[in-house]
Parts: sequence; C-alpha cells; structure tokens
Amino acid sequence: MKKPLPKLLSLFLSFLKIGAFTFGGGYAMIALLENEFVARKKWLGREEFLDVLAVSESTPGPIAVNAATYIGYKVAGVLGSVLSTLAVCLPAFTIIFVISLFFDRFLALTYVGYAFRGVQVAVVYLIASAGIKVLKGLKRDFFTILLAVLVFAAFVTLSLFAVSFSSVFYILICGVLGLALYFVRTLKARGDRKSDEPSAPAENASSEEPTATSDPADAESGSTPGDARKGERREEE
Repeated sequence: MKKPLPKLLSLFLSFLKIGAFTFGGGYAMIALLENEFVARKKWLGREEFLDVLAVSESTPGPIAVNAATYIGYKVAGVLGSVLSTLAVCLPAFTIIFVISLFFDRFLALTYVGYAFRGVQVAVVYLIASAGIKVLKGLKRDFFTILLAVLVFAAFVTLSLFAVSFSSVFYILICGVLGLALYFVRTLKARGDRKSDEPSAPAENASSEEPTATSDPADAESGSTPGDARKGERREEE
C-alpha cells in the first residue's frame, strides 16, 4: 500500500502538473481543477468550487492564479496558497523563458506550427467541457436558469453583430441581479415573520383570563356563595 504524500507536497505537485499540461489559459484549466480537487482528492465540494470560480473571475488577475491561491489557502493555509501559486506559474514561466532564448528559430519550425493547431482543438474541448460541468453544477431554480439563458443569448447576439462587450460587465450585471434577488427574499421573509407575530399575544391574553369557580351544588340550586353566607349569619342570630 502506497503511503500518502504530505498535503503540502501533494498540493504543490498537483498544481505543478496542472500548470505544465494545460494549454489555452485559465478557462481550459477549470476542467482539470474540478477533476483533481473535487472528483479525485475531494478537498472541495462542488458548490464551493463554483464559488472559487466566481471569486477568481471577479478579482483582478488570471483566473488560474487566483484559483490556485484560494484553493491552496483553503487546503493548507498561507503556506499552501504560496506553494500553489508558485507551482501553477512555474511551468509556464520556465517554458516561455526557454522559448524566448531561441524564439525566431522555434517559430520557423514547421512541425511546431502543426502541433499548435492540434493544441487549439484540445483547448476548445477543455473550455467547452469546463463550461458544461459548471452548468450542470448550478442550482436549477427559475432565477438561475433565466439568468443563464439571458447571458447566453446576449453573448451569441453580440458576437454575431461583432459588438465588443467585456465579460466584466456580464459578471457585474449578474452580481447586481443576484444581490437584488437576495434583498427581495430577505424583505419577504421579514414580512412573513411580522404577519405571524400578532396572533401570539392574542392567544396568550385569552389563556390568561381569570375563570370563576363555583360549587356544583350551588350551580344546581341557583344560589351563589354570597347567599350561603347570609343564611349562616341568620341561623347564628
């Protein structure tokens, strides 16, 4: 039985492998991150992984570096975030540095150009696969489905008409709509609580009303406790 690697070493090697064999940028890396840390190692849940993607895309910097920093911190604290960020950047830095030494000769090689054409096909597959996995992991309620359809329709329409629209605006608009939905639901929940509160005091008041007790014999004869006391005084006189 193989002895498991220390968590820091395993984290470093995982991001080193992902950084070395991912082509096409951070979006192509999403599928590998999900497979490595959600499906295999189970260090993250699916919902948390979607939150990682949202935060990594919304904050400044490449999504791959931001995701590595967040996942590393989640798994092993500050040192884990430093090692993860270093590991994911190290392969790309090394490869680009080596290529820059003989860049012109490298581009002049015919088989290098054909290799990059094949890599482009793989990049399209990786990005599409990541998008499908993220779409499957979303909550299937009316708001999420409507928002996904609207974003996809806007993206296709603007692409067909060659209109430049940054993905940052998609993120900001969706974030504002999500906050608006949250506030609406919060206000509605408070209103429901206030509508339920007045019924409780009324029930308590009715339960606290004093009840008069009387002797069953007096009730049958129609006499009251006061009449019985007057009769006793007359007999004493």
